[in-house]
Formats: sequence, C-alpha cells, structure tokens
Amino acid sequence: MADLFEEYRLGPGWDEMFSELGMPRESYEALHATLQPLSSSELGVRAEVLARAFLDQGITFALKGVERPFPLDIVPRVIAAAEWRSVELGVAQRIRALEAFLADVYGAGQVLADGVVPRRIIATSAHFLRAAAGINPPNGVRIHVAGVDLIRDEQGTFRVLEDNVRIPSGVSYVMENRRAMAQVLPEVFAATRVLPVESYPAMLLRALRAAAPVGVSDPTVVVLSPGVYNSAYFEHALIAREMGVELVEGRDLVCVGNDVAMRTTAGEQRVDVIYRRIDDDFLDPVHFRADSVIGVAGLLNAARAGRVTIANAVGNGVADDKLLYTYVPDLIRYYLNEEPLLPNVDTYRLDEPGVLDHVLPKLDQLVLKPVDGAGGAGIVIGSQASSGELNDVREKILENPRGWIAQREVKLSMVPTLIGNRLRGRHVDLRPFAVNDGEKIWVLPGGLTRVALPEGALVVNSSQGGGSKDTWVLAADDDVVPFEVPHLPATPAPLPVAARPDLGPGASGAEQQQQQQQGRFSC
Repeated sequence: MADLFEEYRLGPGWDEMFSELGMPRESYEALHATLQPLSSSELGVRAEVLARAFLDQGITFALKGVERPFPLDIVPRVIAAAEWRSVELGVAQRIRALEAFLADVYGAGQVLADGVVPRRIIATSAHFLRAAAGINPPNGVRIHVAGVDLIRDEQGTFRVLEDNVRIPSGVSYVMENRRAMAQVLPEVFAATRVLPVESYPAMLLRALRAAAPVGVSDPTVVVLSPGVYNSAYFEHALIAREMGVELVEGRDLVCVGNDVAMRTTAGEQRVDVIYRRIDDDFLDPVHFRADSVIGVAGLLNAARAGRVTIANAVGNGVADDKLLYTYVPDLIRYYLNEEPLLPNVDTYRLDEPGVLDHVLPKLDQLVLKPVDGAGGAGIVIGSQASSGELNDVREKILENPRGWIAQREVKLSMVPTLIGNRLRGRHVDLRPFAVNDGEKIWVLPGGLTRVALPEGALVVNSSQGGGSKDTWVLAADDDVVPFEVPHLPATPAPLPVAARPDLGPGASGAEQQQQQQQGRFSC
C-alpha cells in the first residue's frame, strides 16, 4: 500500500471507503486501486492544480468576509447505484409531502384543523408569511428546487438532517467539482462508470418553463440575483449562463399593472418566470422590508394575479423551520399514505411539556440547533462545547424553547480526505438537489458532499470553514453513461475575485443588503 494510506485510521463514524483497514468496500474498489499507487507528492500536486483552477475561475466562497477558493478535496465520495436509488426515492417522497403541506398551509389549512401539525407551530414560525396566502402557482409547484441535507449514521443508514426549500445553494459547486475532477483524475474516470451531472441546468430550465403563467407558451425566464456582493453570486451567474437566460438584479426589472418587464437596450421585455436568489424579506418592498433596494416593488401582487411565477415560491421557509422538520414523517403519512423512506435524525421538540426537564441535564450529549438558523450558524455540539457555551445555550433555550431543537449527536460517516500529504478520515454530509417540473421530481445524481476539514469536527458548512468533495453515483448495469466533458469551461467568471472591493463604512444600501443575505442559504 502506498504511503497515502499508511497512517489512515478508522474513526468513530461509518467509514465509507473501508469496511475494515485495508479492505475497501465494493463501490470504492476501483478508486482505491487507482489511488494506491500514487505518491503523496503526486496527489498533492494534483490537489494544487484543483485549487488554482478554482481560483482562476472565480469559484470562491466568502468566509468571514474574505473570498477564498472553495475547498475541493481530491478524493471523491462514491455512492453505489442501489444506495442512490433509495436516496432518490426518499428525497422525491419528502418533496411531494412538503409540496402538499405548503399548498395546504397557505390554503385551506386542513393539516392544522386535523391536528397533524399544531397551529401554534405555524403561527410562531418566523417564515410563515401571511402575504403569500392564497397564491396558487400555475402548475401547482412551489418547490421548484430543493436541497435535502442527508447524513449517514454509525450503521451507514442515510438520515435527513434538514430540508432546504427556500433558496438552496451549492449546485454550482457540484458541476464545477465534476469538471475539475475529470481534469485532474482522468484515469479514475476511465476505470469507473459515474453518472453525469451536466444535465442539471437543462432540467432546471425545463421545470421553470413548465411553471409559466397560464397562456404563455414560450416564457421568458430570468435569474434574479441580489448582486455581485452576495457570496453566491458566482452560482447565480453560472446557472443563468448554463441555462442561456438573463441574469438580472432588482433594478433591471419593473412591475406595472401586475406585469413584470425587464429593461433591455431594445426596450422593456415581459418576464414570465423569475428564478429568484433573493430572500423573501428583500424580494418586494411593498409587502416585506420597505427599505429593500435589491427587490422589485409589486412583484408579489403580480404573482398573485397569475402574471408571473416566482421560483421558489414566497413563503416556503415555513417548511424549512427545524421544528416543522420533526413533523415531516407525519406529513408523509398524512398526505401520501406512505411510510417515510428516509428517517429523520432523532430530535427533541423543546416546546413540548416535560421535554425540557429531560433534555437540560444532558445538553453535553446533544446537538442544539436554532430552528431558523442556516449555514451552521448557532449550532452547539454539546460534547465539544465548553461549560460557558453550554450555560449560554441553556439560558437561550429556557428563554425561548420554541426557537430550538435538540438532536442526538450522530457520528457522521467518514471519507478519506487529503490533509497535508496524508489521507485522513473526515466527517461528511450530502445535499442532493431535486428539481420539480410538476410531473416528475428529478434528483441530480450525487449532489454536494460537504466535508468538515478540522479533525473531529461535525459542522460541515462552507460558511463554517468546511470543504467539499465530488460525489460519484455509480451507474447500474443497465444505465447508459454519456461522456462528460473533462475540462474546465473557458468562460471566465463574470467578476474576478480581485475586482470585488471590500465594503467599508460608506457602502451603499444595496451593497449592504447583498451582503446581509450571505450565509442565510449558504452551502
């Protein structure tokens, strides 16, 4: 065995490559056989090529206000075809149930009347928006794009960690990770049948066009971005370019008489579908934050009138509430009459009678999460927290039990990761991306694997210093695997990192609002 694996040790979680030391699982045999002959220096050189390619392309993420290359580990994560099929079915099932819930909670509210979800959960959710009540999307789709975060527990079982049906981000890294990996590890691709990811933009565009207002046969679709100062701007630009549609900001759109138009050099052009990457709070100053200068006044009225479709729908955040997450298995049974295919992580609802008395004495054994947090912000891992941190979170929970959930600390599965010049086990999760066109829910093969780079860390979010891995879904025997372009795109990023100025005290309101959204939906 090459020195890459000489000091590799199995960790406390499920090791995805090895069933025991030196014994790779069947799905990893080809990858292991390719990596084994490589020296640490050779693999390190290829890793440097990856980092340079990402920096040159402007593929970056803002961490504590500093732009840096998005960390891509050179060792991919591999998922067997049969395992992926169960993930695919489970994700689609979950989205169907959440679609039904959103239509119900912003409509008749039968799920509340039947007591499946307590009415107080919705009434106290910061993301339930009364302004969205009664808006019926043309094809009934509210979740055009979803990112369902999964982990594998100590037995290797996939479990749902949380749902993201507002503005899930990170799919650009899935596409760019694959292009980069095909360039630096071509011999591995030659030995492995991996399902491609390059069809995502086409599938998304199809879903957006299918959501066009009634009577519109050839819709104009745009991507609405907060602007260049937002940490996910690279993704906004990439998706727009790959779909072949315009990337716009709020100042490029105007709403008159419930019609939305885009200002162009040839005059105003009607817009039918808006794939928005702006938070609800900033989307329409008429209904939400009146000081927003990055949204479009009157947009929600246009959607209510059926003149434009907003994707994802306004108000979806109520389904992202981590307290509502605990009810999703019940929603699957209620709306679909099915048993959940993907289990949740064991979770305590701290606002229920008697639960606090049970949970507070063992905070050091649990993971505490704010119900409206995103990007890993606010999470306290009890076993890794200081006594002061535990006291602080105890006070916050006592002050607002509705604002927190507690979960069993799961030792996330581990995948070999290049740390320095050696491979070490690091914890990972998985965000599969699903696209709903109203007839079928298509799940992108693989999704975004996020890796916690510090030893023993369990928070994988990029906004907390994590990295990523290319996720390979192996093809089944009867799958036809098309050729995937093995090089990085020649088109430069819309705005190089060097051209993004730091925002000082004199920054404009638009620039500040663009930055305020950073991390809310971070990957």
